Amino acid sequence: MHVVATAGHVDSGKSTLVRALTGMEPDRWEEERRRGLTIDLGYAWTRLPSGQDVAFVDVPGHERFLGNMLAGIGPAPVVCFVVAADEGWQAQSSDHRDAVAALGIEHGVVVLSRADRASRERIGEVLARTRAELAGTGLHDAPAVTVSAVDGTGLADLRAALDGVLAGVPSPTTSGRVRLWVDRSFTITGSGTVVTGTLAAGTIAQGDRLQMLGHLDSRPVVVRGLQSCDSSYPSVGPVSRVALNLRDISATDIRRGDALVTPDAWPTTGVIGIRRTTGVSYTEAPEQLMVHVGTASVPARLRAFDADHARLVLDRHLPLVLGDRLVLRDPGSRLVLGGARILDGDPPALRRRGDGAHWAERLTGMDPAGDVLGEVAARGAVQEQHLRRLGLLSGHDGEIPAGVRALGEWWVHDPVLEAWQQKLNRAVRALQERDSLAPGLSMGAARDLLALPDERLLAHVIRGAGLEQDGGHVRLPGSQGDLGAVEPAIAELERRLAAHAFHAPESDQLAALGLGARELAAAERAGRVLRLRDGVVLLPSAPAFAMRALARLEQPFTTSEARQALDTTRRVAVPLLEHLDSRGWTRRLDAGHRTVVR
Repeated sequence: MHVVATAGHVDSGKSTLVRALTGMEPDRWEEERRRGLTIDLGYAWTRLPSGQDVAFVDVPGHERFLGNMLAGIGPAPVVCFVVAADEGWQAQSSDHRDAVAALGIEHGVVVLSRADRASRERIGEVLARTRAELAGTGLHDAPAVTVSAVDGTGLADLRAALDGVLAGVPSPTTSGRVRLWVDRSFTITGSGTVVTGTLAAGTIAQGDRLQMLGHLDSRPVVVRGLQSCDSSYPSVGPVSRVALNLRDISATDIRRGDALVTPDAWPTTGVIGIRRTTGVSYTEAPEQLMVHVGTASVPARLRAFDADHARLVLDRHLPLVLGDRLVLRDPGSRLVLGGARILDGDPPALRRRGDGAHWAERLTGMDPAGDVLGEVAARGAVQEQHLRRLGLLSGHDGEIPAGVRALGEWWVHDPVLEAWQQKLNRAVRALQERDSLAPGLSMGAARDLLALPDERLLAHVIRGAGLEQDGGHVRLPGSQGDLGAVEPAIAELERRLAAHAFHAPESDQLAALGLGARELAAAERAGRVLRLRDGVVLLPSAPAFAMRALARLEQPFTTSEARQALDTTRRVAVPLLEHLDSRGWTRRLDAGHRTVVR
């Protein structure tokens, strides 16, 4: 299916034309039919001669209902621009032209309606004026058809022209995230809440869970059922008019301008950086504006940086991403001021003097297709998923930009990563110089020092800095063997234990050597000694030597027999045997016996 929005001045015959093409009444309100004036959006559909299904969104032409018109044309990729052949180009025609230009719509048909009321010469004049007025828009080369809905003249040509235009519209993305701007919400007895909108990309299926981003809150909803053009389907893809029957929400809690989105796939923002695409200079625009996007209409405050770049602060958060098109309107005069394109959907907060000027300079240099390197550089580190949510990786081939390092799910700017590595390296070296016996910088201290956005990045920083992680500490490679001034005392202890492996020194003997708990802990980390409970210190080889002696005993053996075989005291034998038990080399059978595990 394709969706086509009408556009054109009031009383140009848009609704009559849709009625003639589809056989359906697009005006939904009794007041509209009574007054012959379209006030709100209307909907109708038909099948073209080629077999192509097309749905029409009929919009009001009167200037008082320009907001409704923008809600209808905003999500539509194709427009049927109508000018009455007898009346010619009107003021509202210019408003609708400006909206088409602002939205960047490039596909459509120009229709000169009410041909039965105009001469051939008049039709030629109106067409020439219309071509001139549309010259600066995406409809400058659109096919033009002269039609009379009253006598049917030109309707076949219009259908053929629509077929040709729709054949040239790029195929939409059927997979990926969904963002459906709501244009209607109502209740059907027996079914409950129903919302409608134009599905421009993605696919919605029965049972899908979506997130409703509303005027006042956000909540999850479930799609109970869905229709397109009054027919039920298990799923609907783009571009389509869809009606969703929703669970878990009342029709009064959702309205035009709200959005249904794929959960956790879209960012919401109330501040955006924009570039002018059409219309007045931002330096001449009013500070208070109305911003139209999708079906939403939101008051906003404009801060101009130059004629073409500005910062917009919206009255409420919307699901907006890089490349989205906006229409800016003057709330006082109701005029369309022009169009804008989002360059930055998540700009930094301006906290210090000069932040605005710095960000403005970056904004003016941004690539409209997206600047991944610039975004990562501005943040220092950002998750890949966030870049995707911002629309920066649409169509991305997976290649990491030069100057960026991918560390797990994080993309980190090279200078930031290097700064982290250098800072950590300096801190570890400084600690080592101050205290050679220190086990290293604790992981907690390292995280606090670097203030990383995710503690999982620390392991990458440690490796990149040429450091080692040992348990809960970060240290220099090989530093665990450097005992500094304690080295002579440890060497003497090793000499004594080498002569009598199980004659563990008493605490006073260790103190005489200058070996306290801290020094012994450093020696143990270096693999020089083995510390057991109750202050027993042996060589790391002692357990293996003990096993040789114990294996020669008659099994099972007692603690006393083990003590005698090892030529040691009970103070040493008991902790040593418990150590062997813990390693599974011996097994305690009862209170007095053990056996060697073969």
